[in-house]
Amino acid sequence: MEKQYISNRNACKLCAPLGASVALKGIEGCVPLIHGSQGCATYIRRYMISHYKEPVDIASSNFSEAATVYGGSRNFITGINNIIRQYNPKVIGIASTCLSETIGEDLPGLIRDYKEANKDKELPTFINVSTASYCGSHIDGFHNTLLAAIKSLATNKLKGDYINIFPGFVSPADIRYLKEVLDDFGIKYILFPDYSETLDNEHWKDYQLIPQGGTPLSDIMRTGGACATIELGNVFNKGAVRSNAGRVQTAGEWLENEFGVKNYQIGMPIGIKSSDSFFNILSEISQKSVPEKHRKERGRLIDAYVDAHKYVFGKRAMIFGEEDLVLSLAGFLKEIGIEPALIGSGGNSGLLRSEVEKLFDQAEIPISVLSGSDFETMREQAEELNPDILIGNSKGYYIARERKIPLVRLGFPIHDRFGAARLHHIGYRGTQELFDRIVNALIEYKQENSPVGYKYI
Repeated sequence: MEKQYISNRNACKLCAPLGASVALKGIEGCVPLIHGSQGCATYIRRYMISHYKEPVDIASSNFSEAATVYGGSRNFITGINNIIRQYNPKVIGIASTCLSETIGEDLPGLIRDYKEANKDKELPTFINVSTASYCGSHIDGFHNTLLAAIKSLATNKLKGDYINIFPGFVSPADIRYLKEVLDDFGIKYILFPDYSETLDNEHWKDYQLIPQGGTPLSDIMRTGGACATIELGNVFNKGAVRSNAGRVQTAGEWLENEFGVKNYQIGMPIGIKSSDSFFNILSEISQKSVPEKHRKERGRLIDAYVDAHKYVFGKRAMIFGEEDLVLSLAGFLKEIGIEPALIGSGGNSGLLRSEVEKLFDQAEIPISVLSGSDFETMREQAEELNPDILIGNSKGYYIARERKIPLVRLGFPIHDRFGAARLHHIGYRGTQELFDRIVNALIEYKQENSPVGYKYI
């Protein structure tokens, strides 16, 4: 009989406003405001600062007991006034919380009332997004924020000779890599969100209230005039609660429906096959062959696969994290000969198993696929599956420690290692770096557990 649980135990996901805050930090001159309790904003700041090692200001409307009972309009007004006075932002991005959603706060109405009361003043641009965490995960909050920003700002202008690229929840290093690749192809682009500088900035002599960087508002407004959109992912925000009209759209889907911008949706380019798909689309759009630099990086990656095959083939891995990330990792592991014994995610799109089945013949390779899962369930299954390696974020460390096997850290959050903002995963170069980390983790484990010491492999 299947076990019944009252609640998740250490869920393999984070809250929706956190994902919204990461996306909002990718807009130039933006200050996020969490409409809810102070604890929500504190939790988000703590997680982002620990992962990115950058100062992160997240404002809060600071609900009290009275605001919870009578509504948070007064706190909202005070919060907006404080942000404008202290930061003078170009944009204020407002994300709701479980508390404000539960009591029925009307954020669009609060924004309209504030604008009307201050119509004689020059106000920042407002973006609001519904991000109750009981309606999804941090990834749903991230992608719903992209959609809200695009719907609020995009205008239908004459078609331009540029593309939109929506990279998903990747690292600042990955975003910088995407820019490099697009520049090498000579493709003009709008990349959104761009937190490659705001969440991984250079050293400052003086503290910046709002870090430099981010996608300019003017660029977001031009997304409706792009000749194409590339969205990296398979699941996006399809785990969010469906509306009466069906599931929520992605930003790229909305632009295609409203403005006729052709939308390419491909999985995160981790591994040779998925990176080939990405580079082939860029070749199609630019009408150019893959630049020599990237062709050579692909060749070196193939050579590395061959060189390290003996270290990885037949190993069993447990991978966990966001659905789009684990799906891309699963395809990559198939390339290098590692069997994914367990694929787990706190996301609950209902698509994870069917997407995994597209990658593997499970009659040949039985795989435990866990959607909407928690770490305790994965810990219990690890007892039976006996993986050789874990691949995912820091939240799974206690399982790796208990089982005395290596954990290769990637995704979000990474709290117990340095340099998370500079971890590179995508494209041929990112795959090479990830492959090297996995191989070396397995070699180190074997070396440390050898009855005789050795210095040569």
